[in-house]
Amino acid sequence: MAALTKTEYEAEVVWLGHVPAARDSLRAEAVERLGCGFDGLADDRHGGGFRPSCSRVLNLYPRNTKIRNTRQLSILSEEEMARIAETMGVERLDPVLLGASVVLRGIPDLTHVPPSARLQAPDGLTLVVDMENLPCVLPGREIEAEDPGRGALFKPAAAGLRGVTAWVERPGTLSLGDQLRLFVPSQRAWAP
Repeated sequence: MAALTKTEYEAEVVWLGHVPAARDSLRAEAVERLGCGFDGLADDRHGGGFRPSCSRVLNLYPRNTKIRNTRQLSILSEEEMARIAETMGVERLDPVLLGASVVLRGIPDLTHVPPSARLQAPDGLTLVVDMENLPCVLPGREIEAEDPGRGALFKPAAAGLRGVTAWVERPGTLSLGDQLRLFVPSQRAWAP
């Protein structure tokens, strides 16, 4: 029996980018295509099979403990980004300033798709959703540099809308305009 259910939802890839590993900020560079390997994106700040633990897992590990990298990519929703921008009082948010890897159009409530959901591209590339990407101050710093007075607005405006982190289960290439199919775990919600 299959553990993942194919949904009716497909998302169009509307923006792609990567954050160069040597960069001190999370400012991304827009690209038309991403080659995704088992270690994520080559020469990317969030690439690699392992990473040092961060504030997201402080309840489990001391900071900088070597752990499996399940946040190789940052996936955002175009629709949710528009809601964040509206709350902030800006016309639009530039994914470059958010450290985004992928921006999708077409999956409602993307930030809250269940962990372990899969997004599969036409060539078989499959990304596994790790968890919600909680808002932090780093995008705010990039926004502030471009639009003084707006950076501090990002974190509260992005609560529940920041997208998800993901890792590569099956390598492949992701291109602008690709359609990703959403698969979700075939299990009921946890109810202890």
